[in-house]
Amino acid sequence: MDTGRIERAVTELLLAIGEDPHRPGLVRTPARVAEAYTEFFGGLNTDPLVHLADAVALGDGGPGEAVVVRDIAFRSVCEHHLLPFLGVAHIAYLPSDRIVGLGRLPAVVSTLAARPQLQERLTEEIADAIESGLSARGVLVVLDASHGCVVARGSRQTGSSTLTLASRGELTDPVRRAEIVALMGRGDAALHD
Repeated sequence: MDTGRIERAVTELLLAIGEDPHRPGLVRTPARVAEAYTEFFGGLNTDPLVHLADAVALGDGGPGEAVVVRDIAFRSVCEHHLLPFLGVAHIAYLPSDRIVGLGRLPAVVSTLAARPQLQERLTEEIADAIESGLSARGVLVVLDASHGCVVARGSRQTGSSTLTLASRGELTDPVRRAEIVALMGRGDAALHD
């Protein structure tokens, strides 16, 4: 990441909007933005499959039921306006012969979210990575996010969020998908019905 170039671009942006980049409150803004962009876009040069490389064999139990991890917090930056979108990811997969540590799924989400993104594409990329990296029999990914470009400008819908869904393999079946979506939405209550 070329932080010097980012700093120069932010200085130019401040000049373009009629601000004085040397004013006390703005003097460190170019460096702060460069630091933030290093974090926001740190996933550009990372393969998300690296997080799934240490998957372990299931053993004699064979394929298991669904593994569901809910409420994985993420943040990304919309590629249309370079404004953040924040939300939660819910991920389910049906293991074939391998499983992965549960902390690896949030790492996949974070890596793919740390790029200029569209929520729709991010949802698909997460599903593809899990299907490919784990040879999963089925994958379901649901993202629920609030977008800076919707909340802070244009329509200014401060209470709205966007849901996107991607399914692969056995979880493209509407009945199986509905079962998993119910688990994602209801958590423990669904296990006791």
